[in-house]
Amino acid sequence: MENSDIGRIVQNQRDFFKTGKTMDIAFRREQLGVLKRAMLSNTREILAALKEDMNKPAFEAYVAEVSEVTSSIDYTMKRLSAWASPHRVKTPPYLFLASSYVIPEPLGVALVIGPWNYPMDLVIEPLVGAIAAGNCTVLKPSEIAPATAGVVSKMIADHFDPGFVTVVEGGPQEALALLAQRFDLIFYTGGSAVGRVVMEAAAKNLTPVILELGGKSPCIVEADADMDITARRITWGKFFNAGQTCIAPDYLLVNRRVKDDLLERIGGYIDRFYGPDPSVSPDYARIVSDKHFERVSKLMDEGEIVFGGRTDAGTRYIAPTVIDEVSFEHKVMQEEVFGPVLPVIAVDSLDEAIDIACGREKPLSLYLFTRDKEKKKRVLRETTSGGACINDTMVHYSNPHLPFGGVGRSGSGRYHGKWSFDTFSNMKAVVDRSFHFDIYLRYPPYANAQKLAQRFLRYLT
Repeated sequence: MENSDIGRIVQNQRDFFKTGKTMDIAFRREQLGVLKRAMLSNTREILAALKEDMNKPAFEAYVAEVSEVTSSIDYTMKRLSAWASPHRVKTPPYLFLASSYVIPEPLGVALVIGPWNYPMDLVIEPLVGAIAAGNCTVLKPSEIAPATAGVVSKMIADHFDPGFVTVVEGGPQEALALLAQRFDLIFYTGGSAVGRVVMEAAAKNLTPVILELGGKSPCIVEADADMDITARRITWGKFFNAGQTCIAPDYLLVNRRVKDDLLERIGGYIDRFYGPDPSVSPDYARIVSDKHFERVSKLMDEGEIVFGGRTDAGTRYIAPTVIDEVSFEHKVMQEEVFGPVLPVIAVDSLDEAIDIACGREKPLSLYLFTRDKEKKKRVLRETTSGGACINDTMVHYSNPHLPFGGVGRSGSGRYHGKWSFDTFSNMKAVVDRSFHFDIYLRYPPYANAQKLAQRFLRYLT
């Protein structure tokens, strides 16, 4: 697609926004309903595309990529009127005979750049917030999941005026052409390398940016945890979508006394979930591309493989793998895994685990397994992460009452539920004063005000 074509797409959206249609709450609610119907009527095509792109099991795909979005739409539609209404705030005494309130208003035209690992949910979920807040939106799905990108493009084209919501397919060239345009907000989900490119491009137009990135999310396991439930929940969280999840447990920090027990149980749950040969399991996904397959495969060259380790380049299969005896010098501990490989580090105390977690970049998520209330408080107090789960993994993403986002290099900005609405809104601050009374001391010349202030100070002293 030529740069001039992309420029016309963005201008078309600006023209649509100027009509004022998106200011109408009823219009926004109607369009959210259209989006939900589009998702439901295209569910079969969505699941087939996700199967084609990365062999996603139908259940995982439905839960994470369809139901997640439709539930978010329902949640938003029920609360939209309250979120979008002006709301009063307190007015200080010196502004007497005045009222103060906040008016949420749309930003204008937004750009949403989606990733490949959840190529439906992570491009449509931000769109829910953009529509709710009254913005026009350009969507750029990932070319690395081409089948799903095609479904997104057709689904949006079939149900929406392109001036309101439209899709631009393509690769880096199209992404750079989009980033050269002036948007009112850019919402990017993906890796940090491209995140830097997005920020640099946005800076030229002083465009605000939301970055949903990733990082190495630690999983701390204390000796007092229920080992069986801990193993089951870690196994599920790590190998869901073949580990290609930005909030998957990236590495274990497990108390040395229970390490062998925990790893044995994780191995047992790998077998229970995916059978003795996960390559034939209908419930196990594949790596999205040859490039990512090669990268993840090389992460298994160091350390001691306890479970898994098998690969098949032809089908981009990497078995659920657990690696013990790793060090921070190993490559698997120097970059985000983003695949079905779980490195394990034994620690002798919670102090050591906290020191390790705090000694690295702030993660998108942090996980802790323990029964001890004081340990829970301590870890939450002494570590920083975008989000956290205690005695489970990844489920905080699904709670619409919680904000989702990173901190530091794992991202900036929050969305989900009302946080999505707020992210795509300008919260206009208003003070409305009466004409009935005016204090002249505020105006120049200030001599009388200064004398009064000096007398007041002398009185106080």
